[in-house]
Amino acid sequence: MALLEVEHLEVCFPSRDGEIRAVRDVSFTLERGERLGIVGESGAGKSVLAFSLLKLLSRPGRIVRGQVRFEGRELTPLSDRQLRRIRGNRVAMIFQDPLTTLNPVLTIGQQMIESLKAHRRIAARDARILALHKLRQLQVSSPEQRLEQYPHQLSGGLCQRVVIAIALLLDPDIIIADEPTTALDVTIQAEIIALLRQLCDKHNVGLIVISHDLGVIGQLTQRLLVMYAGRIVEQGPTREIINDAQHPYTQGLINALPQMTLPRQRLAQIPGNMPTLSRAPDGCAFHPRCRYGFTSSGQPRQDCRERVPGIIVSGDSQVACHWVQELIATAPVEEDMP
Repeated sequence: MALLEVEHLEVCFPSRDGEIRAVRDVSFTLERGERLGIVGESGAGKSVLAFSLLKLLSRPGRIVRGQVRFEGRELTPLSDRQLRRIRGNRVAMIFQDPLTTLNPVLTIGQQMIESLKAHRRIAARDARILALHKLRQLQVSSPEQRLEQYPHQLSGGLCQRVVIAIALLLDPDIIIADEPTTALDVTIQAEIIALLRQLCDKHNVGLIVISHDLGVIGQLTQRLLVMYAGRIVEQGPTREIINDAQHPYTQGLINALPQMTLPRQRLAQIPGNMPTLSRAPDGCAFHPRCRYGFTSSGQPRQDCRERVPGIIVSGDSQVACHWVQELIATAPVEEDMP
């Protein structure tokens, strides 16, 4: 049994034009100690998916279909009171901006002790000792001094380490990290990536990393989900996807990386923009931007325009693409040598 199982999850937000589906028929699993990446452009539904796993959706957003199982227990029907035993305790979340995550009017020590006492019966003295231990574990310099400081007195890198320390205080089984290296310089990014990898390997913690940065995802994760307009369009081992992407959207994301362009050449980019979810195209949502979504005469391909592609297996990846399905169907069959 997987540590986390998500099946056919759908999240909707009511609007004047009807319900907007921000997450569409998403399924995946997470094993103990596994590092899973979720990548896509802004608006792909990555953060909404992460928040929905713990029912942290802002109202009026709601889960309308699907299941989220943690150690075999279904989470979607649980009340907020029941979920408090899991949120922060068994499943911790590292939010996108550490400076907005931390309370500016409380010291680091007050916030760490408060987090511990919210889930455990523990004396303030023992909570302080545990907080110091976690800060040292995360290689925070002068931890005794940091406990007495306020968030604005720390650098961005130190704030991020403190946020990770708070997430790890209760030894969770899963950490969900939403853009954990945003706004950090390259050196601090590398340190945070190495730190998260070490924690997963040493403590067998499952990690879900949400990012638009394929460079970070490539260094940190073992398996990758690529999202577009609320759907998973490709998933598989991270290294295989980066080295041999199957879906045209994934290919476009990789080709847009600066290191894929020669000096003095224009950066490659995917034409157009991510569609708004209230006006998502029929069929394959990516087809208006896809170089394979049109015939040689420039006309949109009928199957791409009218039918949502199903999931097919291509190599070690699972892909949702009519074009890839067509390539596999027409590929010559290799006969075994006698």
